[in-house]
Amino acid sequence: MQDGVRAMGSERQMAMAVLVNPTGYHSASWLHPSTNADSSTSIDWYRAVAQTAERGCFDLFFIADTPAARTTNLEAYSRFPMFMNVLEPVTLLSALSGATRHIGLGGTVSTSFAEPYNVARMFASLDHISHGRAAWNVVTSANDFAARNFGLDKLPPHGERYDRAREFVQVVKRLWDTWEDGAFIRDREAGLTFDPTKQHPVEHVGKYFTVRGALNIERPPQGHPVIIQAGASDTGKDFAAETAEVVFSSHSSLESSRAFTQELKGRMAKFGRPPEAVKVCAGKPVLMAGSKQEAEDMYRTLQEMIHPVVGRMRLGMDLETDLSDLPLDEPVPEDRIPRNSNFHKAYFDHIIELIRVEKLTLRQLYQRYERGNKTFCGTPMQVADELEEWFAVGACDGFMMLFSLLPTGLAEFVEKVVPELQRRGLMKREYAGRTLRENLGLSRPAFRG
Repeated sequence: MQDGVRAMGSERQMAMAVLVNPTGYHSASWLHPSTNADSSTSIDWYRAVAQTAERGCFDLFFIADTPAARTTNLEAYSRFPMFMNVLEPVTLLSALSGATRHIGLGGTVSTSFAEPYNVARMFASLDHISHGRAAWNVVTSANDFAARNFGLDKLPPHGERYDRAREFVQVVKRLWDTWEDGAFIRDREAGLTFDPTKQHPVEHVGKYFTVRGALNIERPPQGHPVIIQAGASDTGKDFAAETAEVVFSSHSSLESSRAFTQELKGRMAKFGRPPEAVKVCAGKPVLMAGSKQEAEDMYRTLQEMIHPVVGRMRLGMDLETDLSDLPLDEPVPEDRIPRNSNFHKAYFDHIIELIRVEKLTLRQLYQRYERGNKTFCGTPMQVADELEEWFAVGACDGFMMLFSLLPTGLAEFVEKVVPELQRRGLMKREYAGRTLRENLGLSRPAFRG
């Protein structure tokens, strides 16, 4: 890395998050002998991983989720057990709060299948339990398996889901402001637990929700737990610009990531928000070894471990069509490509680009496709250089690290990459404050009753 680029990067420090999937990010990780196949419901495993991330001064430990197990195509899911046997995220994060002191604790809860009061109460509780380290990943859900658990045949249209999400977040924030800061005075001499003048009940009547009442917990330590979002569509980017404080992005190139970051921050002014009010964390899958060739060989081995039925299923899930009858070594026919996406637009568009521009066969497709991200294979020093380059040129404010194999990938990163980034002045050596907001450099929301 050139000294001029390093100087640019050293003016600020990376926001660092880790996405924790049991066994790792790679779809065949559970088959690798370095992983624990039964880690998905092991609190001991999660505790150890969270403590490793905290030793590396990561800002955020993040759990993705969907409220559903898959009920069809079970042969494929039995070979790729995504979300088939996982702990509920807020329960898990509450347990981890007692095993950590500094790292932020973020989890996904869908606005499509929950009520604002319950979500406001859960994350306010997590914020109190963790002394101000809670973060809520706001999603609208993107699969019909979840819809069928809640009385629907399929998800509502994309735009309608975001309309509901916007109102949902508004209500949750109002509920977090039920009580002014310091409302619970606990004055034994006066016989007052709280100051009655500092309660501000919510009176909300909207298109999707009617809420008339008050949250039965005092204002969270952070004022509001940190809001995370990852929308890639125009609607999603507007929603993130309006509401989010951490945004996860999925882009395979530095140029596209920088364009996304600039566009998102450019949208914030119309919502009265400054660009620094959001941290864009680029998704960054990495696989490290003693040499770049060795890392690439490890990656190729993992890709070859993907069963064809899993490859077809993963592509079909994000292309939103059934590919199970197509031959592996021929291109996907044009007439099998849907006209538009209702689930994950960024992933959908990426697959279409691979089909139409690179003319890949189905087998080549599933061995190349990584849900928007491209795994960086290299030595720890090369990983540090890659992260510095993206950060220095404004492609992101930090990273959502995705390790192909867990816990080994994270442990190696903390041991070998973090000290190098700290030496370059790009990562903190210790936590700046107690709360997640303080560590990310985000302001605490003022009370708005």
